[in-house]
Amino acid sequence: MSQHHHHDHDHSHHDHSQAGRAFRWSIVLNSGLTALQLVIGFGFGSLALIGDAVHNLGDVIGLVLGWGAERLSLKPPRGRFTYGYGRSTQIVSLINALLICSAGTVVVVEAIQRLVHPVPLIAGPVAWAAAAGIVINLLSARLFGHNHHHDLNQRAAVLHLLTDAAVSVAVLVSALVVGLTGWFWLDAITAIGVGAAVIWSAVDLLREAIALNLDATPRHINLAEVKQLLTALPGVESVEALHIWGLSTSRTALTAHLVVDVSCFESSAQHPQQLIQQAQSALAGVGIRKSTLQLETSHHHCGESR
Repeated sequence: MSQHHHHDHDHSHHDHSQAGRAFRWSIVLNSGLTALQLVIGFGFGSLALIGDAVHNLGDVIGLVLGWGAERLSLKPPRGRFTYGYGRSTQIVSLINALLICSAGTVVVVEAIQRLVHPVPLIAGPVAWAAAAGIVINLLSARLFGHNHHHDLNQRAAVLHLLTDAAVSVAVLVSALVVGLTGWFWLDAITAIGVGAAVIWSAVDLLREAIALNLDATPRHINLAEVKQLLTALPGVESVEALHIWGLSTSRTALTAHLVVDVSCFESSAQHPQQLIQQAQSALAGVGIRKSTLQLETSHHHCGESR
């Protein structure tokens, strides 16, 4: 029977502009912070601060990739890329998760070596650099606003920033305690904890990024709920060949066959095309704004139990 395609933009121009500004300013602020932390970390002997800077460098790389993918995802389909370039945001989310894991591993390995051979550090400058890290990372995360929760690419960027803010808190506390007690080994212990926290923070992101790259249904979409929503429509007896996947980290697509009884339409004023529009409106309400629906006839009679 009839087949219909529905296309819509998930985000307004304002949302994309806000994300672009957030990525741009976060890159600038974190580049300066990374340079500052590396200079002070090497100059005053803090491995924990160097570890924070390494993670910050991963932030900058991840933010650059995320910003590039965000811009690329807005380009219209062209040539062989009939779906557009939205998948780039999913690929970058996977790269970002791997970067976070790598940065955490480097910090842990270096910290273990430093624990065996403690190195004196000057606590004052290290504490100030860590405090700067807290402020800059929280400010950068705040730039993304509240719209990042359903976009894995932006969520990866915010996770980078919030994790590094937490890391900076640990470095600040460690520097203050070392300054008061002279326990230089505490810097290495803090660095191990920092590295472990960084790796742990990336596990969920890595799992979700892999799933989306394998065309899994996005986590915020309830597959059973969508099927129930469609079967509840008048005249729909069942839903077949239901597929839901992410076109990008913020755009979700659906294809499905709706099995209907034509006699239901003959006995009412509703047209099959109205059913398609009604279904697409219901799907948009749960975050699916790109759908391809096909109607198939059944052998039942209108009103017969499903």
